[in-house]
Amino acid sequence: MSSALCTVLRSRLMTAMRERDRAAASVLRTAVAAIENAEAVPVDDGRAVATSADVAGAAVGLGVTEAERRRLDDATERSLVAAEVRSLVEAEAAYAAAGDRERARDAAAGIALLRAVLDESGGSRG
Repeated sequence: MSSALCTVLRSRLMTAMRERDRAAASVLRTAVAAIENAEAVPVDDGRAVATSADVAGAAVGLGVTEAERRRLDDATERSLVAAEVRSLVEAEAAYAAAGDRERARDAAAGIALLRAVLDESGGSRG
């Protein structure tokens, strides 16, 4: 996770945490988590696991349980953040329809924040 988008997300997250802006930190954490989750390798990747006689099913050897994370291209990362924006747009509409103005405002602020991150990191918005 070292693209321009990820750098901006992490920078904004640190600022939000330092300023104790819980709403912004939550939105930014969710976007970072979406990217990190997409980078994870599938659990069942077909690797043979060495086992120990002492512990059934235990992996043996230094680093045997380590797996390199997937590397996402910029477009994939941006599409993940754009999906978070779309989710917030839906949430804003649902909160507004339910008459919950405070949550609708929070969702709108999250939308604006993520769109600003997308713009700042260079490229189109979601």
